[in-house]
Amino acid sequence: MGLMYLFPSSEEENERIEILQITDRKTLVLKTWGLPLVFWGYLAASFVVLASMWLASRSAIQKLLTYEDTGLWALAYLVQYTLILSPIILLGFFFYEKQIRKSGTDLKLVYKIFFIPFYSRLIQLDSKDALSVDHFMDSPNMAKIHSSSELKQFENRGYFELFAKSGGKNILIDRHSRKADLIKIKNMLDKY
Repeated sequence: MGLMYLFPSSEEENERIEILQITDRKTLVLKTWGLPLVFWGYLAASFVVLASMWLASRSAIQKLLTYEDTGLWALAYLVQYTLILSPIILLGFFFYEKQIRKSGTDLKLVYKIFFIPFYSRLIQLDSKDALSVDHFMDSPNMAKIHSSSELKQFENRGYFELFAKSGGKNILIDRHSRKADLIKIKNMLDKY
């Protein structure tokens, strides 16, 4: 999800960065940015489509519930709950937040939906600066292999991943399409 939900890459972006003083140690908290405004337009369009589907299918659902066949009841409830839960799930993508908390050799990842933490993971780093940025490309770059100027815009450049080293293993922290931004995030985390 790091390619859509981006972390701030400099300390000047202070509305998504907090520095907490807990006992004698400072803790850096990085929070992801929300989705751009164009996605809110897509959400509104999705809600209009789902509302029209609900209005169009409401009488058919009520009719299916009058029969005594359990298969028809199951179908009616499946459609009904799908049309009810879909907007809630879609809205959850817009209120998703990931946090990185770093203090010394402790790195904690916190995932929130609707401002409620639903998963967290504490990683004990091998050292204070045990973070690395690596390039990832999972498919061959056919446009570059054929090296035609007309295929230049179709080159697969892959993306970059931020890893934490813990117990000799690499643990994925975040992904980004720009290496420079991940290096800035790594350097910020290395300070704390």
